[in-house]
Amino acid sequence: PAVSRRKGDINAVRREESRRVSDRIPRDCYVIALAESGKSLTTQDLAKTLDHWMQHGRDAALLIGGADGLDKACLAGADESWSLSSLTFPHALVRVIVAEQLYRAWTILSNHPYHRI
Repeated sequence: PAVSRRKGDINAVRREESRRVSDRIPRDCYVIALAESGKSLTTQDLAKTLDHWMQHGRDAALLIGGADGLDKACLAGADESWSLSSLTFPHALVRVIVAEQLYRAWTILSNHPYHRI
């Protein structure tokens, strides 16, 4: 169930959403928070970063915040943060963009012709 967004209580909503997200992260995951303040990557940079994540030997968890973003504690608990853009996207669209970009980065690492340089 969604957290109620009462006027003036955005911080409480953000904390509750972040608590729910954090509670679902499997133990020992490498946590990447998607945030406007995160590191901006080119597609080539993402391929290198994906290779780095894969070399960790740990599962990765990508955190996507709700309408008000991730709580500061959630961001601080992440191993790193990634910014898709300084623009704001709907949650469902972010999932599609992330999936496509990870696939594109994987194809670069696999020398697959999907990504044309």
